[in-house]
Amino acid sequence: MDSIEKAIYGLACLYYIIIPLGYFATLWLPASEMTGKGTILVTGGAGYVGSHTVLELLNNNYSVIALDNLVNCYAEKNDKPESLKRVEKLTGKQIIFYNVDIRDKTSLDKIFKVHSIDFVIHFAALKAVGESVQIPLTYYQNNIAGSSTLFEVMQSNGVKKIVFSSSATVYGIPQFLPITEEHPTGQGCTNPYGKTKYFVEEILKDVCVSDHEWKVILLRYFNPVGAHESGEIGEDPSGIPNNLMPYIAQVAVGRREKVYVFGNDYPTPDGTGVRDYIHITDLAIGHVQALTKLNDTTFFGWKAFNLGTGRGYSVLDVINAFSKASGKIIKHEFVNRREGDVAASFADASLAKIELNWTATRGIDEMCKDTWNWQSKNPNGFKKK
Repeated sequence: MDSIEKAIYGLACLYYIIIPLGYFATLWLPASEMTGKGTILVTGGAGYVGSHTVLELLNNNYSVIALDNLVNCYAEKNDKPESLKRVEKLTGKQIIFYNVDIRDKTSLDKIFKVHSIDFVIHFAALKAVGESVQIPLTYYQNNIAGSSTLFEVMQSNGVKKIVFSSSATVYGIPQFLPITEEHPTGQGCTNPYGKTKYFVEEILKDVCVSDHEWKVILLRYFNPVGAHESGEIGEDPSGIPNNLMPYIAQVAVGRREKVYVFGNDYPTPDGTGVRDYIHITDLAIGHVQALTKLNDTTFFGWKAFNLGTGRGYSVLDVINAFSKASGKIIKHEFVNRREGDVAASFADASLAKIELNWTATRGIDEMCKDTWNWQSKNPNGFKKK
């Protein structure tokens, strides 16, 4: 056998050995080992919850495409949002980013056409309870119309797996505590923000009825607080914070004079509102666990899960815990109740433990410690000055 015949024989052997091995590998190896765990489109990916979730997704071997209209996050002109740049630094991985509003159907469709998207995690929404009472039409237009547009584009591109960032506000005034997923929703929602979350949930439920290929996880989380343990990313609201923890942090760092406590006459142990606060990292991990549920071949339709600690803390509890964590005196003043607030709300999150293999592990002390670590390292948030 001459050299040419030997070469041909060798190539033939390789062909008939390697191709069958590759075929059987697709049968034996999990898809995650063959191609990674999949590509996730994260709407509102540069925001507080979005950026922390993107970090956890990257650390769990997912590819991420993030889009955001930069309404509630910081970015230099024509640059990637600072939160995502820091996530890239922390993970050593790249994020594809688009500056797109979810109401822009044409731009959304282009993203789905360019990329092979496996799942969507939908955060993009205006989210301030008090503000929603003042400008309800803006909230309905952004949160409901924007979500509907996103779902239409998903449907037309055959992407039918989604985790929706919902809220405990869909439960309205609690009829019992702790709140389980069986609690009625949409009854007595106290503000437009909560109503938008409820309406979007209902839209997704109807989509599941109309098309049985859809898989939808509704994550109803309570009050996200804290920051990544590195202090590199955290909550950086535009303008005056609408939530308690970032306001306290800005008082502690000297950006604001004092905390205004909305109401001290609620039927609670110290008269101030009681909430279930959940560390942002625990919350982000919950989204990763939800993707595993979506990949379950026996799961179709929709299901809701509470993400919380199952324990309530009052406003004064949080102020005292933050003072301890920061070593700062947190000045505060009692003022009238805020329209749209409820006296107490905390979760029963046992269903998430059973079906998502998820539970919150970080308490109020760690929430305050990590918030202070973020705020003290970044007194002006993501802005350099």
